[in-house]
Amino acid sequence: MVMPASRVSLPPASQVAPLHTNMEETVGSSEDKQFAYFSNAVFIPKGSSVLSVEVVKSLETAVASGNMVEVVSIVKEIVQKVPRTTMKIAVTGDSGNGMSSFINALRVIGHEEEDSAPTGVVRTTQKPACYSSSHFPDVELWDLPGLGATAQSVESYLDEMQISTYELIIIIASEQFSANHVKLAKAMQRMRKRFYVVWTKLDRDLSTSTIPEPQLLQNIQRNIQENLRKEEVKEPHLFLVSILKPESYDFPKLRETLQKDLSDIKYHGLLETLYQICERTINERVESIKKSIDTDRLQSDLEILDPNNSIECWKVFQKIFGVHDESLHQVALKIGKPDTYFTTSTESQDMQRYQQDGWTWGGLFHFGRGLVSTGFNHMQCCIYPPHRRYMQQKVVLDETAGKAKNVLLEILKDSIFHWKV
Repeated sequence: MVMPASRVSLPPASQVAPLHTNMEETVGSSEDKQFAYFSNAVFIPKGSSVLSVEVVKSLETAVASGNMVEVVSIVKEIVQKVPRTTMKIAVTGDSGNGMSSFINALRVIGHEEEDSAPTGVVRTTQKPACYSSSHFPDVELWDLPGLGATAQSVESYLDEMQISTYELIIIIASEQFSANHVKLAKAMQRMRKRFYVVWTKLDRDLSTSTIPEPQLLQNIQRNIQENLRKEEVKEPHLFLVSILKPESYDFPKLRETLQKDLSDIKYHGLLETLYQICERTINERVESIKKSIDTDRLQSDLEILDPNNSIECWKVFQKIFGVHDESLHQVALKIGKPDTYFTTSTESQDMQRYQQDGWTWGGLFHFGRGLVSTGFNHMQCCIYPPHRRYMQQKVVLDETAGKAKNVLLEILKDSIFHWKV
């Protein structure tokens, strides 16, 4: 839902539903902790309508049971909810750099309008304030107090401003690209945050400079880039703008880039998160099956009639992970692909390899390099039954699970970007 175009003060931290990846940091219920394994690059709000605990559990269940068709259905429902999610952008920098003026210019409104961000010669933003704009639906623009307003460090500033709750950060600079700007950029890179550097007040620079405009622009860019390189910060998007002329210089490019990145953050972040859920679920299933292998219980646990037969193990593992032909045909048709889309790669090659000599030495070759480092005695004991059989079973299992991960990644890519609005 788009917020009304007005200024809103940030409520106390205890009342905010922060977008943390590690939900154990903010909530204590066991269900919320389902989100603890998400990477730092992906942010899931508590109570999210897109990835609720229930949705995550249903996806895990579908993957664990090898129901690839159900995975497609779940992902489709998730993707259809994405356009309604709200993105949060933080605007920060040194005090006096014109963050509030930049927000007004980005929103294409004047400084004197009723709902504009207050601006002035003295520091006007005392606490975080939220704004909306018809130019960026479903986006919250947060005007943060400038760094340097107090004696606090960059790290304490980031914590106090809850920077981890924002999907994108815009670092505002003018007059000089200070040490604080570099520290902010370095922190964003460490946090794996997408961020921009925006040099404002370009009109003032041009009016006071004695050098030609192209050279001045080049000098500003070079200075920022050199300062970032010294701290090994990968160059972010850099825009030189005039807040008095929001349709000139790099402002149009900034708007275009921002629109594209907001979409990318939503959908590519979703892809990464969903794949992590699928990968983790498969890994847990693999470890469970390996316990059955180690205890020689494949026959009783998985109903494999002849565990010594690599082909039979392979077929059962394919059923477990949903990568047998029938399943893959159904998935391909459901996402609008040819029915052989997932089954034309290495199926016959795997079958031939497993059939050759019971697939004994072929399997050992896969693990050979790892075994050499453990010593000849260990290798010797592993190539005789039952160790040889266990190794064969685990290699077949790992290869089948690997194929399942590859298929799931393709399913997620095709589903997310096919149904992307």
